[in-house]
Amino acid sequence: MHFNRREFAGLAAAATLAPMAAANAQAAYPSKPITLVVPFTPGGSVDNSGRLMADRLSRELGVPVLVDNKGGAGGAMGSVYVAKARPDGYTLIVTSQSTHVVNPAVNPNLPYDAVKDFAPITLIDRLANVLLVNADLPVRSFAELVKYAQANPGKLNYASAGTGSVSHLSMELMKNQAKLPMTHIPYRGSGVALSDLLAGQVQLTWNNLSSNLANIRNGKLRALAVAAPQRVSQLPDVPTFAELKLPDLNLTSWTGLAAPANTPAPIIERLYQATRKVLQDPATRATWVDKGMMVPEDVKPQAYQAEIIERIKFYQRIAKANNIVLE
Repeated sequence: MHFNRREFAGLAAAATLAPMAAANAQAAYPSKPITLVVPFTPGGSVDNSGRLMADRLSRELGVPVLVDNKGGAGGAMGSVYVAKARPDGYTLIVTSQSTHVVNPAVNPNLPYDAVKDFAPITLIDRLANVLLVNADLPVRSFAELVKYAQANPGKLNYASAGTGSVSHLSMELMKNQAKLPMTHIPYRGSGVALSDLLAGQVQLTWNNLSSNLANIRNGKLRALAVAAPQRVSQLPDVPTFAELKLPDLNLTSWTGLAAPANTPAPIIERLYQATRKVLQDPATRATWVDKGMMVPEDVKPQAYQAEIIERIKFYQRIAKANNIVLE
């Protein structure tokens, strides 16, 4: 194929202008509404965190950040949707331990790759996890729980949000390390599990503090230990798992933000800086504490990616040790 001088000049100009146009688009980002996908139905802790951040990011970025709940398949449906979205910064996902750590740790057939299909941005919050017992159980400390369980083998049933969930894996680790004879009762989600815990159908569970603070405060549930870097201000008398000599259990849960893989680095940086600015606002920090959430430390995109990879390996080891696999 041959080009005359004018055609060649036109092609050269187009080739020069294309990257300039892309650069200009990135520089102008964002210039239209952003969709923030929550891969769960409304009302849970991931949805709550996403909505709190969406409202504040809208003000910081100057464009609407619209929450779109795409629940189903334990968060897989919404995750696949974002993984396949155009990597232009206008479709983001609220990441969680479920979608980006535990699912890939226990499900070899997951329809997305939690590491390769996403560009992590940063954390929205960290959530203290809590070992909860029904208030009617005659134990008021972790030591009393161990003593009761060992004196009453077969009497304790613990609820989880489902086989292979964070609560299941964490409770199995605790069961093994503290030598607790108890039986796993899997539920389809933490909501039903907590309802049966409140009703006394099961005796204990593992869940995040923000979802259970009200029931702890009104005395319907009792917190025996928290998974957090230090004791949490909302439960100053409750020890951490590290204090109980169970440091492996002392992991917080978190929610975060991610974009599809191959989203341009300047856009990721813009979103990271905006989120950090939101989290440094005193009003935001007060709201997070009131909701039982922790304002995360400064987690840069690369550090967030590294934490995801590390935690997947951690939960893979627990799943392998207990023969927990989802097909």
